[in-house]
Amino acid sequence: MVNETLYGGIEAGGTKFICVVANDQQDIYDEIRIPTTNPEETIGQVIEFFNTQPPDRRISAVGIGTFGPIDLNPESNTYGMIKSTPKEGWREFDILGNITDALQVPAAIDTDVNAAAFGEFTLGWQMRFDPLLYLTIGTGIGGGCIVGGNPIHGLSHPEMGHLLIPHDKNEDSFEGSCPYHQDCFEGLASGSALQERWHTPAEHIPLEHPAWELEARYIAMALVNFILSLSPKKIILGGGVMQQKALFPMIRVRVKEYLRGYLQTSAILDTESDYISPPALGNRSGVLGAITLAVR
Repeated sequence: MVNETLYGGIEAGGTKFICVVANDQQDIYDEIRIPTTNPEETIGQVIEFFNTQPPDRRISAVGIGTFGPIDLNPESNTYGMIKSTPKEGWREFDILGNITDALQVPAAIDTDVNAAAFGEFTLGWQMRFDPLLYLTIGTGIGGGCIVGGNPIHGLSHPEMGHLLIPHDKNEDSFEGSCPYHQDCFEGLASGSALQERWHTPAEHIPLEHPAWELEARYIAMALVNFILSLSPKKIILGGGVMQQKALFPMIRVRVKEYLRGYLQTSAILDTESDYISPPALGNRSGVLGAITLAVR
């Protein structure tokens, strides 16, 4: 490897940080997974990983996709700071400042789901779909959307997991698991909600269990709202819950049903289409998305 420009990618998750050294073609030269404990310990290991790379693997820039909420306003005096997170010890932590001060390279930062969306848009689907919507459905639920080649920002960043969706308590008496809204999308359909409602982790729930039909319905309800408001050309569903691949055909059928013929497009009408699909990058959407943030 001679005269090759390399980049650092950091997928900063609530349970683990994934750090890689890679080029702009997805070639990964080194990787580490670090448990998310307290900021001092976790960020210390992140910095050590990059600063102890051999000379031919030194990075020229770093991209960070992090859990949040996070301040993404460059004009703000708290830009790059994790804000009102329930993650103990991380509230008001300046993740961007601590990493850039230590590594002394240019850095880009976004939410973990915006980074994953950007990775899927840039690398996974080769910029073929704009707008592109990415949702991760795991312990929690988050979403990112690429419009005009860039992740959506605004008043804050998207918090798609907290969308309010119909909840028939006569049919589903579960109150919801969200500490803020109780029965929002995340409160009804996240991995945490599945475990709390059915008293077992999602990965242990058998395919024939009624949990999956209810899950497909809630996800489809949310997707209908996103389809009608954002009009994405591609919807990607990642995260641990979506490892249950049988959910995809169930969701496609429900989305068509809930739209009731309002959108006459083959992507919706053909329930065999891949309009709603798993990530092209698999479980690397987030960390490779962080690389794409560093490259641009």
